[in-house]
Amino acid sequence: MRFDLVESRFVDTDVRPDAPAVIAADAELSWRELARAAAAWCIAARAEGFDRDTPVIVRGHKEAEFFVAMTGALLLGAPFVPVDTVYPDERMRRIARTLGASTYFDARRARFERFDADGESTGDGARASTLREKDLAYVQFTSGTTGDPKGVQIGRESVASLAEWMREDFALGDAPVFLNQAPFSFDLSMYEVFGTLALGGTIVMMSRAACMPGTAFVEALANARVSTWVSTPSFVQQQLLDPRIAQASLPALTTFLFCGEMLPVSLARRLRERFPGARIINTYGPTEATVAATWIVVDDAVLAAHPDRLPIGYARRGGEVFVERDELCIAGPYVMRGYVNRGDLNATKMFERNGARAFRTGDLGHADAGGLLFCDGRMDDQVKLNGYRIELAEIDAALAALPGGAYAAAVPLRRADGTVARIVAFVETGANDERGAQLALPPDWRARLAERLPPYMIPSELIACRLLPLTINAKIDRARLADDYRLAMLDSVVPGDGR
Repeated sequence: MRFDLVESRFVDTDVRPDAPAVIAADAELSWRELARAAAAWCIAARAEGFDRDTPVIVRGHKEAEFFVAMTGALLLGAPFVPVDTVYPDERMRRIARTLGASTYFDARRARFERFDADGESTGDGARASTLREKDLAYVQFTSGTTGDPKGVQIGRESVASLAEWMREDFALGDAPVFLNQAPFSFDLSMYEVFGTLALGGTIVMMSRAACMPGTAFVEALANARVSTWVSTPSFVQQQLLDPRIAQASLPALTTFLFCGEMLPVSLARRLRERFPGARIINTYGPTEATVAATWIVVDDAVLAAHPDRLPIGYARRGGEVFVERDELCIAGPYVMRGYVNRGDLNATKMFERNGARAFRTGDLGHADAGGLLFCDGRMDDQVKLNGYRIELAEIDAALAALPGGAYAAAVPLRRADGTVARIVAFVETGANDERGAQLALPPDWRARLAERLPPYMIPSELIACRLLPLTINAKIDRARLADDYRLAMLDSVVPGDGR
């Protein structure tokens, strides 16, 4: 049994209807039960004034009802807007104001709630507003430079394209079982949502607490027979502190699917050692490209050909990825339909190429002579120090090439006026040793970095930390590292000591 994303209905209803579709902490649903629950959700949504093209905010964190609501919205033709409870209430209120929404679905309580004029929950309200864009599958809100979230509108044709790509090229097997750890507010999780629906698989939804490294996490993966691990590289990096994250403990795990960050060479090598029979798929793309736009299978040959930095691969089927003025651009049917109510951004970020929608990513990149693509960092991650323009990603790559494959992050320290005073680097220790010993930082690290970096790019300090902090979306949290450094410096200054 599966869900046809083109026709928006359940099909093959006589094939494995009692197979698991959703495994969550609060409930498990077979495909038959999911179909019934989604149909019932549609009836409840219509009673609340929802209909085709009216966006429905779904709020919660890894409840089975969250997946039911997303599936029900697809049945109804109403784009779902996922909002995880790890984000503050104010974020949901801003999203509601942007959409003109008066009602949302609370997956924790399995019921609809309404907003008052100030965005607070009340007992009554008016029907939701209809979006100008029609036939959307979902609207994903990402952080905006002004502080207001931007609503990325993803069409139904785009999710159908995503599912076709996964089915034709990822070799996930019949009815794959997906690890889902990213919040549904993070578009990485759409791999699991639409992969499960289109391929008739299973989504194993694990909360932030359930994903803490340890015995419970490993046993949950083993018991569910997870076959496809989906995450950022940073998430798996921290899980590999546990030696049980290996093929012997997780024999069903055959695929690692990465997106959201650069995949370090050292991490890919460790995964090849731990899971010699698994495929490592490295993908790249912004939310605006329906999760990802390029891909490459990282095998031993790729690692041998690219010992310092991995490519992001080639464009996925049906689209094009190209470099224009050093910026990666994407064109194809999976490019977004624009931002909600942001004509200014749409005018600067979107354009047409060969009759297809196209998007300027804001990522720096280049292609080699064979067309293999590389991401060289964010244009807005570029910092200026003493007149030099510096890409933090280039420093990260040089740090990763230190002995032992250091997992590290370059962090700019800024003055009160926002200018960069200097750059330091935090290195995660212990992440490369299964016996509990810490990774020893090489005493000649400056000389080693000087072999790859000009003097002005070498960090002024190399700071050891057991684990690099991660954001809600499991990416390295550079802002927190900078704050921690400043606080540590303040704590080390004793009043009256003359410093």
